Order: sequence, then structure tokens, then C-alpha cells
Amino acid sequence: QTAPGKGRAFACTDYTQGKVFLVAADGTVQWEFKTRRCNDLWVLPGGNVLFNTGHGVQEVTRAGAVVFDYQSKSEIYACQRLPNGHTFVGECNTGRLLEIEPSGRIANEVRLLPEGKDGGHLYMRNARRLPNGHFLVTHYGEQVVREYDAAGKTVASFPAAGGPHSVARLRDGNTLISCGDLPGGARIFEVDRAGKTVWQVQGDDLPGITLKFIAGFHRLRNGHTVIANWLGHGQFGQAPHVIAITPDKRVAWSFSDHTKFRTVSSVQVLDDSVAGSPDLSTIAH
Repeated sequence: QTAPGKGRAFACTDYTQGKVFLVAADGTVQWEFKTRRCNDLWVLPGGNVLFNTGHGVQEVTRAGAVVFDYQSKSEIYACQRLPNGHTFVGECNTGRLLEIEPSGRIANEVRLLPEGKDGGHLYMRNARRLPNGHFLVTHYGEQVVREYDAAGKTVASFPAAGGPHSVARLRDGNTLISCGDLPGGARIFEVDRAGKTVWQVQGDDLPGITLKFIAGFHRLRNGHTVIANWLGHGQFGQAPHVIAITPDKRVAWSFSDHTKFRTVSSVQVLDDSVAGSPDLSTIAH
């Protein structure tokens, strides 16, 4: 459980159980929703929850009503609500970056792969559309993060040994990347515009805590980085699910509950807000 008085309220997904949770600062589960394999999650300003479902994306109310539903034959690991109300979806197998209207109509499509080509299970994990219309995409199997322009042309590449799972562009222009458990992985690192690593936490950098597979994360306004320490691939119960790390690489707080949770794959801190509006710009589930 979260250490008393030190935790933060957060939302998370459990990939293995196929559940979405809202968790209070004391570690108590406040709400849960049964879905399928999910590892990208947003609690929207109105309170609804947007998440991927393995082969789709749904938005549900706190009462459990589905108000947006997109389904695909492709695996899907990335979703994002855009400022215009449309939903961004990254399709892993097809390599399609989609902008979908609330009605379900596809408003825009960018292809990273030729039509008909299957990129496979490891082609894409997390992806984000940036305010300038560019895209950040983690190519897990290729162990690289690429930034694409609005037409799908590569404009920057960031090597990411260990298998990049999630990515976010920070306010200062730096890029934050988390990696899985391929050789060199179990780390989260920040690079500047030139690709130089300016901050990194890996392996056994945190005393008493072993990083297994860093999936989603949330960089908070106070500079802390909250990570989802995914415990799949035979690591059940062997480390905390959620860890908040200070800029000087100390553990601010952590959350563990190996009874209710199995493999937490994304996290969004819910009280990191200004005037009641959650800051969604630096979340990468």
C-alpha cells in the first residue's frame, strides 16, 4: 500500500486483469471498470475515462456507459483526446495514425507503413500527437522513438535500447521516454532536442526497488516523475506498481497492492491540476 500521507490520487490500468482503476491517495480503490488489455488511459476534464482495449479505444462515464467506441483488427496501444474533441488512435499492426471524430468517422489518417503491410506485434506502443501536428511514436521492436511530421515523414529519431514503451514531449522541448525489459531496458530517460540524455533512472538506481519494465508515466508540475512499473513477464509481486521519483532520483512515494492489482501499465495522477483542470500534456501511458 501507499505510505500514509505520502501518496497521490491516481488512475491506472491493469493490463493482465483488463481493468481500469481510480485510486485514492491512501491506496483505496474508488472506482473500477472491466475492459480488455489496456495500457493507455486518460481521465478527461469532465470525469469520463478514455482508454485502449487491446483492439480498440473506448470512453466511458463513471456510471459505466460507453460514449465512444472505436474497434479495429489491429492491435492498439495508444489513444489521446485532442483539443478539438477528436480522438487520436495509433494502430500497431497497420502503422496508421488516426484522428477520429466523436461519430466514429476518420477525419485524418497518416500511414507509417505501406497499405497491406503488417508491422507485427512489436511495431508500435505508445504514440502522441503534438500541438504542432507532429507525432511521437515508440517503435518497441526497432528500439527507437521517431518524431514524424504531419505527412508521416521522419524529422527526428531517438535511440531507445530496451524497447521504448511510452513517450512525451515536455514543456521545455525535451523528450521523456520509458523502456521495457529488452536488453538495456527497465529505464526512463529524458533527452534534449539534440538527443543528449540529460536525466535517467534505470536498473537499481532506486534503493530497495527494482525496476522491471517501465510502461506509462506522468511528469508532474513539481518535477516528480510517476512511473508504472509493469510486472509482467514473470515478475508478479516482485516490486511496487507505481513509483514517484524526484528530479534527484529519490523515491517520493510508491504504491503496492499485489492482491487487487497484477500488472499496472499506465498511471495518471489526478490532483496535479491548475484551477481544477488536469494537466494532460506530459502524460505518456
